[in-house]
Amino acid sequence: MKDAGEDAVVADGLRKRYGGTRALDGFDLRVPEGTVCGLLGPNGAGKTTAVRILSTLLRPDGGRAEVAGLDVARQTRQVRYRIGLLGQHAAVDEILTGRQNLEMFGRLFHLDGRSARRRADELLRQFGLADAAGKPPKQYSGGMRRRLDLAASLILAPQVLFLDEPTTGLDPRNRGEVWESIRTLAAAGTTVLLTTQHLDEADRLADQIAVMDHGRVIAEGTPDRLKSKVGGDRIDLVVRDAAALPAAAELIARVCGAEAETEPELRRISAPVRDRMSVLTEVVRALSDAEITAEDIALRRPTLDEVFLRLTGHRTDEEAAA
Repeated sequence: MKDAGEDAVVADGLRKRYGGTRALDGFDLRVPEGTVCGLLGPNGAGKTTAVRILSTLLRPDGGRAEVAGLDVARQTRQVRYRIGLLGQHAAVDEILTGRQNLEMFGRLFHLDGRSARRRADELLRQFGLADAAGKPPKQYSGGMRRRLDLAASLILAPQVLFLDEPTTGLDPRNRGEVWESIRTLAAAGTTVLLTTQHLDEADRLADQIAVMDHGRVIAEGTPDRLKSKVGGDRIDLVVRDAAALPAAAELIARVCGAEAETEPELRRISAPVRDRMSVLTEVVRALSDAEITAEDIALRRPTLDEVFLRLTGHRTDEEAAA
């Protein structure tokens, strides 16, 4: 994780209503310069509203926010020249070529023709799109289209980049391509605020994570720190015979000194542990004494999905759909 410097993004008590619905209800956030912050939350938690306010597309009803040291409500124009934004939907033109798209965005940012062409070529090389520069985006793969979107948001080399669910709808390979591009940007010093439904995405990319629910941040910290709130390491056991599940669960609970959770359809038992190695040895010995056969047994750290479930009372919409 990178060392924290000044805060590139600050939100204090942001509020926003849509009719009778409170989209933001006292939203607080601080993102240090040069770090990646993952903003997690179910649909309707307020993630997109927060990003739209921070990127000057929406005015808050209350509270204050600063991006790159500038007030987003009073210094809107200056903020826009210091940020990039990648929304959930593609912003590129399907008819223009990849290079023409980037040149067009450059001209929209008031670059002269030569500067726009030079910047387009730089970004095409940076995002591995030089060989496809003469093709329209409709001929690109999903990952290539998203990388072109990302390149368009970086025309002015922004200090802060907002990514609103950047890999939604992409397959694992294309998601990996976009992740690599985001890592490269962060390594170069760009501050990134990322909203996502993919918990593994936040786990792999984010220096810090803020979990939202009902319009406010309910927990934040590094991925490891949030996982530690669930109870540290866990032991997972899959029994061969489903009929042995109750007895195995009772055995695990006794050895671990904690309540065991069962998933009957998977014949799986899980429980928190304190001493990793001694518990594993004791569980294996107790299973043997009880003549219970295990198909799999492993120690692991909690997942962000378990953190999310513990904090919000339900899984992410992506996990629920799966």
